[in-house]
Amino acid sequence: MRVVIAGSSGLIGTSLVAALRGAEHDVLRLVRRRPAAPDERGWDPPAGRIDAGALDGVDAVVNLCGAGVGDKRWSDARKQVLLDSRTVPTEVLAGAVAEHGVPVLVNASAVGYYGDTGDAVVDESTPSGTGFLAGMCRQWEAATSPAEAGARVVKLRTGLVISPSGGLFGKLRPLFSFGLGGRFGDGRQYMPWVSLDDAVAAIRFVVERDDVSGPVNVTAPSPVTNAEFTRTVGHALHRPTPWVVPAFALKAVLGDAAEEGVLAGQRAIPRVLERHGFQFLHPALGAAVSAAVTG
Repeated sequence: MRVVIAGSSGLIGTSLVAALRGAEHDVLRLVRRRPAAPDERGWDPPAGRIDAGALDGVDAVVNLCGAGVGDKRWSDARKQVLLDSRTVPTEVLAGAVAEHGVPVLVNASAVGYYGDTGDAVVDESTPSGTGFLAGMCRQWEAATSPAEAGARVVKLRTGLVISPSGGLFGKLRPLFSFGLGGRFGDGRQYMPWVSLDDAVAAIRFVVERDDVSGPVNVTAPSPVTNAEFTRTVGHALHRPTPWVVPAFALKAVLGDAAEEGVLAGQRAIPRVLERHGFQFLHPALGAAVSAAVTG
C-alpha cells in the first residue's frame, strides 16, 4: 500500500513510519516545512494547502496531528490551540481524501471522548461525556465527515502511551527513578494505557484491514487505576512509591488539565480490536512497563 502520514515526527508517527516500511508499504510523510527528502510532501493546514500530487495513487491517509494536551497549563488560548491543531488538519485531509478518492482515512482521536467515567467499563458504543476534552474529541472526530461519503474512516481513540521515552511513562520515569513517584489524588481514577508497540500495531492493523471502520479504542484490554499504575512502575524501577500528590495541589498547578487529564479517567476497553482478532503484545501493564524500562 501507499500510505501518507501526517504527524510522522511524533512519538507514534515515528514508530509507525518504521513499522509500515518494515511491512513493505510505501510511506510518504506530510511536512509543514519545505520538503527535503524524496519521501516528503509539503502542506500548510491553516492555508488549506497540500502539494499537488501528494495524494496521487495513495491507498490510505493516517492523520496523527495534534498539540500535546499535557505540555502546558490550559489557558483559554491554549485550549484553542489544542482544538485547532486537531480539527484544522483533519478538515483539510478529510476534504483532500474525498476530492482525490483515497479509500481510507485513519484519524487520531482520544479516550478523552468519554469524559470521566469513574469505574464504569466503556467501549466504542459508549456516548461522549462532558468537559473540554470530550468536546474537543467530538469536534475532532466530526471533522472527518467530508471523507465519510466515499472512504472507510477509522477514528483512533488512543489511551496513555507507555514507551521508553516520550508519552506518559517518559514524563514520569525521572520522578519515579528518584523515588518521588506517587499516586495522584485518591488514585482511584482509571488509566486507559497502551504500549507504543501495540498502538503502532493497532494502526497498521486498521490500515491493512478493510472491515474496520468508525471509532476504535486503542487501549490495552486491562486498564488500571492510578494507584495500581503507580505500584507497577515503582516495582519495575525498584523504587518506593510512598507519595501522594493531593488533588488541590494538582489543581493549583495544572488548573483544568488536572481535573480532566490527571484526576479523571476512563475504564476503556478495546472492544472493536478484540472483536476483529487483534493480538496485543503487551496486554498487561507489568509487561508493558518492563519493556519500556529495558527498551
